[in-house]
Amino acid sequence: MTPQYYRVIISYKGSHYFGWQDLGDGGVKPTVQFEILKVLRQICGFADCIVAGASRTDGGVHAQGQVAKLTISLVIDPAKLLLGLNSLLPADIRIRSCLSCAKEFNPNRDCVSKKYRYYFSIEKVSLPVLGDIVAHVPLLGRGAEDESSFHQKINKACDVFVGEHDFYSFSTRDKSAGYTVRRVNKLELLKSNLSDFGTTVYYFEIEGSGFLKHMIRYIVATLLEVGKGKFDSNFIEDLLRNPVENKICPKAKAKGLHLIDINYQE
Repeated sequence: MTPQYYRVIISYKGSHYFGWQDLGDGGVKPTVQFEILKVLRQICGFADCIVAGASRTDGGVHAQGQVAKLTISLVIDPAKLLLGLNSLLPADIRIRSCLSCAKEFNPNRDCVSKKYRYYFSIEKVSLPVLGDIVAHVPLLGRGAEDESSFHQKINKACDVFVGEHDFYSFSTRDKSAGYTVRRVNKLELLKSNLSDFGTTVYYFEIEGSGFLKHMIRYIVATLLEVGKGKFDSNFIEDLLRNPVENKICPKAKAKGLHLIDINYQE
């Protein structure tokens, strides 16, 4: 039977998964890709299926706009496939949209840019209700003057990362990545609209054509250290010009990171 191709947008809470990519262990360590493939094969009578994602998110990282291409042998209306998948998937994985697509579509290679956000709170005491999706970074809570200084330092440092740079100092070694030069189109610190929860949540929004392994989490960790006064913008500029082997600080926790959107040139 002629293969059928579908483009899906996926949302998931990554707290209980070892990342997006199937680890080839039969689901012993559950991943989002494996769960979708398992359900897809069930719908297709256990025939061979392929689930190819645009971004390999880490364990504990969440997504609102992951994109994947499904290759199956079953002819089925996209709306019915969406309903079938969501009826069988775990509650922390949902297909947000499903459309037929061309055989040539490659969700990773064809993307123009990816947008991530890193959510964090800075109060002394964190809210349990947000514990799985917002990182707790108790930096402030000492007054508006400190918060204003925190913003100024970080926003200045954000500008340094924008542009094309060698991010070797801000990534985990990955032989499959080839070279370590990447372009960041946008990076800024913003305040979320989660005030109804009784806490202030900030987020870094970063957009680029692609990112190295753990690159965003190392950038976030560095910016938070800038906010505490440990590093400054000049130090970051030097690391981008003259990469170093040893990391200047641990990477930020995975749970604050969310894949928001993946853009394509239609």
